[in-house]
Amino acid sequence: MNARKVNCIALGLVLGLASSRAHAQYPGQTKEQTAVAVKAPIKAYSFNLSDVRMLSSPFKDNMDREGKWLLSLPTERLLHSFRVNAGLLTDKKTSPTKMPKPLGGWEGLDMELRGHSIGHILSGLAFQYASTGNAAFKLKSDSLVAGLAAVQKSLSEGGYLSAYPQNYIDRNIAGTSVWAPWYTQHKIFAGLTDAYWQTGNQQALEVEKGMAAWAYQKLAPLSPEQLAKMLRNEFGGMNDAFYNLYSITGDPQHLKLAEMFYHKAVLEPLEQGQDKLDKMHANTVIPKLVGEARAYELTADPKAQTAATFFWDDVVKNHTYAHGGNSDKEHFFQPGKISEHLTGNTGETCNTYNMLKLTRHLFTWNPDAKYADYYEQALYNHILGQQDPKTGMVSYFSPMLPGAYRLYSTPDQSFWCCVGSGFESHSKYGEAIYYHGDKDLYVNLFIPSELNWTERGVKVLQTTRYPEEATTRLTIETKKPLAMPLHLRYPAWASNGVTLKVNGKAVAVKQQPGSYITLNRTWKSGDKVELTYPMALRVVATPDNPKKAAFAYGPIILAGEMGTAGLTGTAPYHDPADPYQYYGYDYHVPADLVHTLRTNTGTVTDWLKPVTGQPLTFQTTAVTAAAGITLVPYYKAHRERYVVYWDLQ
Repeated sequence: MNARKVNCIALGLVLGLASSRAHAQYPGQTKEQTAVAVKAPIKAYSFNLSDVRMLSSPFKDNMDREGKWLLSLPTERLLHSFRVNAGLLTDKKTSPTKMPKPLGGWEGLDMELRGHSIGHILSGLAFQYASTGNAAFKLKSDSLVAGLAAVQKSLSEGGYLSAYPQNYIDRNIAGTSVWAPWYTQHKIFAGLTDAYWQTGNQQALEVEKGMAAWAYQKLAPLSPEQLAKMLRNEFGGMNDAFYNLYSITGDPQHLKLAEMFYHKAVLEPLEQGQDKLDKMHANTVIPKLVGEARAYELTADPKAQTAATFFWDDVVKNHTYAHGGNSDKEHFFQPGKISEHLTGNTGETCNTYNMLKLTRHLFTWNPDAKYADYYEQALYNHILGQQDPKTGMVSYFSPMLPGAYRLYSTPDQSFWCCVGSGFESHSKYGEAIYYHGDKDLYVNLFIPSELNWTERGVKVLQTTRYPEEATTRLTIETKKPLAMPLHLRYPAWASNGVTLKVNGKAVAVKQQPGSYITLNRTWKSGDKVELTYPMALRVVATPDNPKKAAFAYGPIILAGEMGTAGLTGTAPYHDPADPYQYYGYDYHVPADLVHTLRTNTGTVTDWLKPVTGQPLTFQTTAVTAAAGITLVPYYKAHRERYVVYWDLQ
């Protein structure tokens, strides 16, 4: 029995430990849905998505496009592979002409990962419902949950539920070849949890508890050696899923299930402050740490806190590209060796989705501005830019190879993992704009939105065109004067200082970039705060080679526009027979493509000049070719070749 198990038993974790703060890290989980109190000290709390309404912005545009995609996917097609697995579509009464068309790509009936997308979709629908209040999202979610419940009942395998037969799990346990069946299970568990938390669907919880009962009967008899063999394969965030379920039910079996997915070989080095990530599959590792973060919150295990904190610090410092993403060909590499991994297979979007999950946990333990700074970096430059604004389709990688370009999914024939995480990412932009303490409020992101903090009777309206302008405006609305410390993030990139006004009067700021400006006052309805962070150009060099660098303006990474010569159509690397064909995708970068700048004299403001009348747009003055190159925000570099990292001469 490991130390965490002993700890938990000694603490007497049972039903009835509900706390008003027990659900702080998972917005949407109400007090009534909470059976186990958070035991770790929490300093900042999340708002529920329903407390924040997104206003007009590129984020809102992405969210709306994603919502339309979610609603457009027919329920019958999403459930098809599950019903096939349960034998529900094989009787003579089913006319072939009435059979729904199977989904393609990674959801094809011949794909071992089939079924993972429905979990992401349940989460995405739940987030859209909470974010917008649009009942269409709940209605679709409810229909999917009901369909899954019918499949589970028909299978009659002790609560087992999947789009593939149970022998996939048996193969995983035996250590024989199979893709990642527990990864798929995780997505379904997580989707059902979100449906329960965000939409109040009790059936979702009952289905999930049935799945957990099956999992416990499956895994409880296994020896430590058998479990260790099973955990060698990718299992997503099964530990996180079971910790979340345990927080809802208080069932000791759910806690034991979470502990069964403690991957000693990966986590122990991190607990000891060791980076042994080289060659590890990044998106196999990151969710384990999200689960460890949840373990810390529910058990107060200090080793889990150490592992999660060290991992985050290490990855952000040593494995992260300028846009906030990480990995090459989905794998970590030697610490700091960014310049050696500027390929066409960099920045798997799922990794960033999971790093942002981890970031939110860490911020609630320690509301340090560095977590909010990273969140902004990754959200604006990677997540926002994943979605093609023309079609709403999304990319898998964000290639850092000079002259490469984004490759997009299709509406119903791709369903890569990054399509699934994209259903979530673009549906929950309101999750990290604001946090709160018992009385104080944090403003972490400068995104047009309206916060309704009902417990304190205050609303905050945030209006801005940031990052296309440097100023953000906050308007306070309250029925009576309210004492509320207001913490405004002072970004680390804001080297040109800050201008702060309250009700039109300048306020002196003593804090430095990379911290919070705190306004400790009693607010009246109609009070206004105006916050301006002048942006500046900066060089973002790779850690291992100062002569390979990206450029940023304020928080925004810039990309050089390189035209469309030789671009192919949508999702050119998708081959149903070879789901990993993109590893060998040839971008056919023109031999004469320029990605070198003469920088031996002057500074970055000499090498790049702003284009009049075009926000966040610059022109090079120091390229080796005769003509200048236009640089735009990386999140806007769609359907064209680009350069993010330049060779500096």
